[in-house]
Amino acid sequence: MPVRPLTIGEVEQAAEAALPPETWDFVSGGSDAEVTLRANRAAFDRIALTPRVLTGVTAPDTSARLAGTDSTLPMAVAPIAYHRLYHPDGELAVARAAKTLGVPLTVATLSSHRLEDIAAVGGPLWFQLYWLRDRGQIVDLLRRAEALDFRCVMLTVDCPPYGRRLRDVRNGFRLPHDVVAANLADPHRHVARAGEPGAASAIASHTDAIMHPALSWRDVAWVRENTRLPLVLKGVLDPRDAVLAVEHGADAVVVSNHGGRQFDGAPAGVAALPAVAEAVAGRCELLVDGGVRHGTDVLKALALGADGVLLGRPVMWGLATDGERGVETVLTILREEFTHALALTGCAGPAAARDLRVTHVREDRPC
Repeated sequence: MPVRPLTIGEVEQAAEAALPPETWDFVSGGSDAEVTLRANRAAFDRIALTPRVLTGVTAPDTSARLAGTDSTLPMAVAPIAYHRLYHPDGELAVARAAKTLGVPLTVATLSSHRLEDIAAVGGPLWFQLYWLRDRGQIVDLLRRAEALDFRCVMLTVDCPPYGRRLRDVRNGFRLPHDVVAANLADPHRHVARAGEPGAASAIASHTDAIMHPALSWRDVAWVRENTRLPLVLKGVLDPRDAVLAVEHGADAVVVSNHGGRQFDGAPAGVAALPAVAEAVAGRCELLVDGGVRHGTDVLKALALGADGVLLGRPVMWGLATDGERGVETVLTILREEFTHALALTGCAGPAAARDLRVTHVREDRPC
């Protein structure tokens, strides 16, 4: 990116030009007809906030505390597998950029660098856990995360089964030979590689092979008992499940439809957020993801009851275009936009967003 982009949309365009088409489809696509994928973005566009005036705010404080972690912004990097698909430095580049900007990075179970190597970069780290078939590996991952001073465990509860991601199926998507799930005991097992035969998505086959298909509340309780770290459940949309999450020891919930990559027809995370916020009534922290592309989106999420947001695809777009500097660019754009949005709405900080009046515009009148 020779000229610094001014918007996440410009970073997205640069990433599409830089990545092989099948890799672009993998990071940017959704499941089935991609209805939920589109709904994530459309839901933000239908939200309007009424600014307050004469508040005297000139320099808003953007800092937040998320899942027991101090952050310079009410944002964290979402868990995403295989960062090395987008840049050779992978998670190490993202960790360096997140450290520079002072926001947490959620390291995925299927990260393409070892937890130990990512932790060596420094900066606040969260660990995302998939419910593996091998419970011994789960225990090993939890112990490693604790020993490396990860700040929380984020259990993804809406996968498996793996969503039907038709772009990957049509492309017969395969991982390159040098990209592996570096934290698994046998990272090459069940993984079809580039150049090997087969029509289905190799990522889908690998995920279904290593993950247990029957995650339950009993298993959530088991994770709670087997880690001393704060527990976050990612993938909750129904308020009833959010209440159960609190009852089973969750410290935070991520209101999420997996970026439109699981059940196609689910509501947008930000659309589900108000009912979830009402149901938990402050008994746990709330994060939301899916479709965040502007600093104003962050403010909208806060106004609807979230404590913060997770950033997914935009971070990978930045990584694909310019490695560590590209991720820094994405986070800097969002920081500047969010700070400006706070000032323009008269908010001294993230907490003040709760007092903003929210209205919803018709679908044919995006704001």
